[in-house]
Amino acid sequence: MASQASIFTRARTLLNAAAAPRPAVKSITTSTFLSQQPQLAESPDPNPNPVTGPGPDPDPAPSTPLPPNPASGSPLYSSNWRNPIPSFAAASGSGSAAQSLIPQGLLHQAASRMQALSRTLDVQSLMNVFADWMTSQRWFDMKQLFEFWIRSLDRNGKPNRPDVNIYNHYLRANLMTGASAGDLLDLVAQMEEYTIEPNTASFNLVLKAMYEAREAEAAEQLLERMLQTGKESQPDEQSYGLVIRLLLLAHQIDAALKYVDLNLKSGYMLSMEVFNECVQSCVKKGRLDTLVLIIERCKAMDQNKALCPPWSVCNYIAEVAMQDDNSKLAFYALEFMAKWIARGEVARPPVHLSVDEGLIISALGTAGRTFSSTLLDASWAILRRSLRQKNTPSPPSYLGKIYALASLGNLQRAFSTLHEFETAYGNLQEQAEDLFSPFTSLNPLVAACSKKGFETLDSVYFQLENLSRGDPPYKSVAALNCVILGCANIGDLDRAYQTFEAIGGTFGLTPDIHSYNALLHAFGKLKKTFEASRVFEHLVSVGFKPNAMSYALLVDAHLINRDPKAALSVIDEMVIAGFVPTKEMLKKVRRRCMREMDYESDDQVDALARKFKIRMGNENRRGMLFNLNYSTEYA
Repeated sequence: MASQASIFTRARTLLNAAAAPRPAVKSITTSTFLSQQPQLAESPDPNPNPVTGPGPDPDPAPSTPLPPNPASGSPLYSSNWRNPIPSFAAASGSGSAAQSLIPQGLLHQAASRMQALSRTLDVQSLMNVFADWMTSQRWFDMKQLFEFWIRSLDRNGKPNRPDVNIYNHYLRANLMTGASAGDLLDLVAQMEEYTIEPNTASFNLVLKAMYEAREAEAAEQLLERMLQTGKESQPDEQSYGLVIRLLLLAHQIDAALKYVDLNLKSGYMLSMEVFNECVQSCVKKGRLDTLVLIIERCKAMDQNKALCPPWSVCNYIAEVAMQDDNSKLAFYALEFMAKWIARGEVARPPVHLSVDEGLIISALGTAGRTFSSTLLDASWAILRRSLRQKNTPSPPSYLGKIYALASLGNLQRAFSTLHEFETAYGNLQEQAEDLFSPFTSLNPLVAACSKKGFETLDSVYFQLENLSRGDPPYKSVAALNCVILGCANIGDLDRAYQTFEAIGGTFGLTPDIHSYNALLHAFGKLKKTFEASRVFEHLVSVGFKPNAMSYALLVDAHLINRDPKAALSVIDEMVIAGFVPTKEMLKKVRRRCMREMDYESDDQVDALARKFKIRMGNENRRGMLFNLNYSTEYA
């Protein structure tokens, strides 16, 4: 026990000695020690004389203000030299960076190199670096270099201050690296901290982000803000184009039209991308009149008179316009095509563009249905220019022009076109029968001649008679056949017969098969079946071969006279001659058989239908109407 106590006492003594304070170590020096502790300077006493009596304390002297902060314009000045640059590891300490496959050492080396580069650049050299990196699309490097550079000091020890062009490069780098429109708006708002006013290019970058995100409403609000700000940020052609395309994609055509007007009134051109978007949106929504309005407003501005969409777009506009019978839009489409043809002719080497003739035929039909003389003239002019006087327009082109002129009531030009048509294709005997038939191809001209009754018919006849005496004389059997059939349509048998006789007497021509058919139709329509049969026999006796129309007209004459048996006998002759009765002809005969209760003839009709494999169908609805008991009992 005594040994343990002695060991404990000795250990306690050693611990106390170790805990005792050691004497300070004095260094050898040759100069006296000066205190470096900072002390506040005592303010001089404004009243050196002592005050013996009691009284209030004197007011302190006013302090002198400090000079202005040399770091104005840079919100990052406090982190420029006191906290130079945050470590790259801290900046990239997120989970994604921690899981990066790139070693941390390489990331530190890249950050240190970028930091070292940022300390050696001024504004102009930074612009040159950005211009070089933009060509190689080093957008992430541009962002990192700008963020290092903005925290660095220039050669004078002052914070780097970017201008609007440098900052716009920074905005573009953020846009290309996937920044949202909200992030870009925040960066634009930070420009005020650097005493920079955003210009049009700054807002255009934000509008591009909104376009990619399809934020139409936000883009429209931003454009309105640009319109209300100063001259530096007024919208340009790109600003209007982005907003217009966004609104069209959102199917807000009326709002887009408003900014199209503002774009044109501001003196900017409507870009081809924007025009194509207008075409697609208006066609999709069926707003062809709005598309016409856009084209008209573009043509009214000097800077947009040269507007000419691609050739494929011109064809697309023309097809859509003709399907909708929009004559104005079809005219503008053909006008665009004419510009392309003219450009190709003056090019070196020349490029010969041609409009499809089928498209022109459709345009002529649209002109006839919409009574548009401008579309008619434009269509024919482009057709002639496309053919380049080397080829003749096809028969459907001539017939389309005749139809359009007849619809417009311009009979003089219609018969003049008929004369050209006969000159070009009158010698083709195997095709002339169908090309110059007043019952089919020339029927629009027949309808125009009989529109006002005998007044128009007499006027046309006298004009043809005067032209036959001209120099050179114009004599046309096809034109006179139109007059004969027109007289038959209005039930004027006397004028029809006199015109038929005038073909050989006054004009010195020979009637053709269509002349006899027109006269046969005139007799049969007035229930003069005997005279119609005499006309049919006469044409056979003079050497003409009756065609299918001749037999069909004679069948109609017998049906009008309520004689289905005679009609069936004509059909038998027709079959012997090598023609096939049509479904419409057999249905007419069967209808007359049912009304006349001639069931034997009805069985013959069914036999003919089975022989020629014609599906007749039934006429229950027509029979119900025929069997109605019309009376005033329930009136």
